Amino acid sequence: MTPRPLHVLVVDDSAVVREVMSALLSQEAGISVAVAADPFIAMTKIKQRRPDAILLDLEMPRMDGLTFLKKIVREDPIPVVVCSALTGPGTAVGLQALEEGAVEVVTKPRLAVKQFLHESAIILIDAVRAAADARARAPRAPAPAPRLNADVVLPPAAKPAARVPTETVVAIGASTGGTEALRVVLEAMPADAPGIVVVQHMPEGFTAAFAQRLNQTCAIEVREAAHGDSLTTGLALIAPGNRHLLLCRDGARYAVEVIDGALVSRHRPSVDVLFRSVAQSAGANAVGAILTGMGSDGAEGMLEMKNAGAFTLAQDEASCVVFGMPREAIARGAVDKVVGLPRMAHEILNVPWQKSRSAAGRG
Repeated sequence: MTPRPLHVLVVDDSAVVREVMSALLSQEAGISVAVAADPFIAMTKIKQRRPDAILLDLEMPRMDGLTFLKKIVREDPIPVVVCSALTGPGTAVGLQALEEGAVEVVTKPRLAVKQFLHESAIILIDAVRAAADARARAPRAPAPAPRLNADVVLPPAAKPAARVPTETVVAIGASTGGTEALRVVLEAMPADAPGIVVVQHMPEGFTAAFAQRLNQTCAIEVREAAHGDSLTTGLALIAPGNRHLLLCRDGARYAVEVIDGALVSRHRPSVDVLFRSVAQSAGANAVGAILTGMGSDGAEGMLEMKNAGAFTLAQDEASCVVFGMPREAIARGAVDKVVGLPRMAHEILNVPWQKSRSAAGRG
């Protein structure tokens, strides 16, 4: 199906950034772009032609991006994608923008790096389409582009992992709208909750700050994953932006690997990569949950988890910002139970391990 046409307004005080953003977005059929050097010009452009989504810088003259975002959310809720720097003040303000109603945060493209520009195009196009879908609540498949699966990072296992006496592991994947969804789930976890591994599609530099914020409000410990970290009771590890996260096992001990690699299912980190590693390392000792997000990342990996004996959950459409990822997992038969976000933590903690499952599914 051909994606519907979108009109995007790029608001940034840098002429170079406006030019690059316009070029990246305009290369996609069906996307038209307007630009504005500051929020006042943007408001005039909006009156002339209301955009489907706004790509917004945060540090601008005359009116900062966060103030403009609050004005948009209050007066005319056009979906906003924040475009911010990787580190420094932009990180904290970018997270605040998500709390104030921005749909997603992406990083400014680093210029003159061919591969990064290619990946930036995929990320930016998906972000603005996800923003438009979040408002309409009618997700579509991402625009055609080179698509790799988890094989490029982690080969399939010869057979599902057998269940052995060891701790339960929870694996969670999320994208658009996931920062708030994860907050709801993780804040509901008790201090003795099983170890949790998380992929949230988020830019490099933002995941550490995001984890720190969650750590302040959760009973469990939450931190950005580092290569070799042990996964223990009462700990949630969040994949670093721009790196894949894998679960591995040494006897009854779980640890994580943080590695580079190609975009998988259009993302790095990829939920498919995490879920496959959990299927291989934890098998029937795992619980998987796929939350709000555009596209299909995580659907195939969740099916592998289910086939390995894990219990799998998907967030329901009513509580999703974008139902794309849960919908795809459900369509593939990868989901044992669909639940609303307020009950997700309860369902994760109360898994019916003795559910009916075919012998083939158990390996």
